Amino acid sequence: MPEDTQNLIKQLSIETQGYSAEQLLKHLLEQFADKIALATSFGAEDQVLTDMLCKIDRNAKIFTLDTGRLPQETYELMQATREKYGIQIDILFPDYKKVEEMVNKYGPNLFYNSIEERKLCCQIRKIEPLKRKLSGLQAWICGLRAEQSLTRTALQRIEFDENFGIIKASPLADWTTEKVWDYIHKNNVPYSKLHSRGYPSIGCAPCTRGIKDGEDIRAGRWWWEKPEHKECGLHLHKEDDKNKKEVRS
Repeated sequence: MPEDTQNLIKQLSIETQGYSAEQLLKHLLEQFADKIALATSFGAEDQVLTDMLCKIDRNAKIFTLDTGRLPQETYELMQATREKYGIQIDILFPDYKKVEEMVNKYGPNLFYNSIEERKLCCQIRKIEPLKRKLSGLQAWICGLRAEQSLTRTALQRIEFDENFGIIKASPLADWTTEKVWDYIHKNNVPYSKLHSRGYPSIGCAPCTRGIKDGEDIRAGRWWWEKPEHKECGLHLHKEDDKNKKEVRS
């Protein structure tokens, strides 16, 4: 991490200590202006952040990754969100040539074959488009929460993203599921119909299922894999990656 970035993160962490999620977002927008953006996948947390951002500045940058395998309900929510807030959401797509090559070589449902092929699919459909977008930013905002999974327990509200080389902010890092839904209902925030069908976490259609009572909230994501493997690479710390390699060895 560059020393000036490290110092900035320390400064921001001190300045925003005790801030609410809304106060943190406002501070970040003032700090980074048009060099910060929210990455949304239209999950409950992302919808909370979208609502907060729009109340602060409707011109705040928001983008999403369209992998080509999203549920129809996600597209419906995408449209409903655009209309409710009167905002532009930048939609990013993967390189179609790489998708064609991958699918022709491994098949349309390669992600079920192995962790390596599933990660290849995530790499081409998600990570590469995200890298292109983040290359023009100084910081990005996401809806991660520490309680979501084993791979996110050490999450900080402001930290350096080692994967993409910029600052990452998670204003809801310390929020509970109950707090997320309380905000949604109190503020009439639109949310995916899939949440009402037992889908607390929503990704691509073939890689997401509803969960059973008592299951972890991310049990429906890549359900055929072990919990410590359940990241697509968008939000992976280097230490997490090291631990996963040790588990596999």
